[in-house]
Amino acid sequence: MTGLAFLALMLSGMPVAFVLIGATLVFLAVSGKLALLAAIPQIAFGSVENFDLLAIPLFVLLGEIMNESGLTRRIIIAVRVWLTKLPHNLVIVNLISNLALAAIMGSATAQMAVMSRVVVPEMEKDGYNRGYAAGLTAAAGLLGPIIPPSMMFIIFGVIAQVSIADMFTAGILPGILLFVLILGLALFQAARNHKPVEGGSTLPTGSKIKATLPGLATMAIPAVIVGGISFGVFTPTESAAAAIVVALIFGAVVFRELPLKSLPKIIDRTVTNSAVVLFLILAAKIFGWVLTFNQVPQHVADFIVSLTDDPIVFMVLIVIFLSAVGMFLDGIAALIILTPILLPVATANYHIDPIQFGVVMALTLILGLLTPPVGTGLYIAAALSNVSILRLSKLLIPYVLATLLVILLVVFLPWMVRPF
Repeated sequence: MTGLAFLALMLSGMPVAFVLIGATLVFLAVSGKLALLAAIPQIAFGSVENFDLLAIPLFVLLGEIMNESGLTRRIIIAVRVWLTKLPHNLVIVNLISNLALAAIMGSATAQMAVMSRVVVPEMEKDGYNRGYAAGLTAAAGLLGPIIPPSMMFIIFGVIAQVSIADMFTAGILPGILLFVLILGLALFQAARNHKPVEGGSTLPTGSKIKATLPGLATMAIPAVIVGGISFGVFTPTESAAAAIVVALIFGAVVFRELPLKSLPKIIDRTVTNSAVVLFLILAAKIFGWVLTFNQVPQHVADFIVSLTDDPIVFMVLIVIFLSAVGMFLDGIAALIILTPILLPVATANYHIDPIQFGVVMALTLILGLLTPPVGTGLYIAAALSNVSILRLSKLLIPYVLATLLVILLVVFLPWMVRPF
C-alpha cells in the first residue's frame, strides 16, 4: 500500500518531499499504527541535526556570491586569453572553466546555467554551431557533482556515515577522467561544427597578464576548499565557510563588484535553495524509517542476493537500475531514498567499500540531469541556449556514453576512488 501511494502521489506531480511524507502517512493510517506519529518529529529533527549538512547552504551561498560578484566571469577570461592561438580554443576554455567552477560550486544545475549564459553565445559568435556549444556545456556540467565540493557526496556521506573528505578525494580521479573524455569527444566533433570567423586578434603579453591576474586570484577559492581539506586544515563544512570569506573579500573589497545591497537577495536565494534540499533530506529520513519498519531493505537484499552472488554483477545491476531511476527522479532525491536501502546490501552481502558504492551511485544518478523525461540540466541548457530538447538530447548521447564508461571503470577498478 505504501508503494502504491508513493507511485500515485509521484504521478500526480506533487513535489518529491511531499510525496515521501504523504506515503508515510498513508502507511501509518492503513496499518493502524497512528501512535507512531509521535516519533516523527524526533526522526525529522534528528535527520537534519548534523554539522556536516551545514556544508550544503554554505556551498550554495558560495556559488551565489561567485555569480553575483562576477568572479566566475574572471575565471573564463583568464583561461581564454592564453589559448587564443590554439585551434578550437573556445572548446578548451569551456571545459577548463567548467572544471574550475566544479571545484567551487558543487552544483551541476547552477554550473550549467552560468556557462550556458556566458560561454554558449561566445562560441556561437566564434562560428560554432549553437547546438554543439549547448551540448558541450551541458555535458561539462556533469563535472559539478563529481569534482569536490559535491553536494551529492555531502548528502551520501551524511546518510552513509562515511567521511565526506574521503568522498571528496574519491571523486577527483573519476572527475579528471571524465573531463579528458569529454574534451576528446568535443575536439573530435569540433571541426564539423565550426565555421571560422575572420577578424580574431591576439592580445600582447602584458594585456594577457593583466587579464589573468583577477582570474588567478579567484582560483584561490577552490584552492582553499581542496587544499584545506586535503591537508587536514579544514573539514568540508569549515572549508566552505573559509571560501565564502575569501569570495566576499575579492568580490566586495578587491574587485568592488559585490554591493552590500545585493546581499539580501543572495541570502534569500541561498535560504530558498538550501531549504528545498534539507526538507527533502528530512522527508526521506521519515520515509526511510517506514521502509525499515516494513523490512523493505531486507526484502530487497533477499531479492538481489537471489539473482547473483558476484559483487561485479551486483554493481552492474545497480548501475542499470539507477540509470533508469535517474530518468524519472531527481538525482538528490533518488540518492536520499535509495542509499539506506541499497548500501546495507552492498556492504553486508557483497563487501563493497561504501566510498566506491557512493561514487558509483552519484555518478550514475547525475546522468539523470541529461536524460528525459526529468532531465533538469537538459531543460536548463536547452532553454538558456535556445536549442530544442530533442536536438540537444541527441547531441548528448556520446557524452552520456563517456560518463557510463567512467562509471564502469569505477566498478571494475575500485582503486580509482580510494582516498589518497
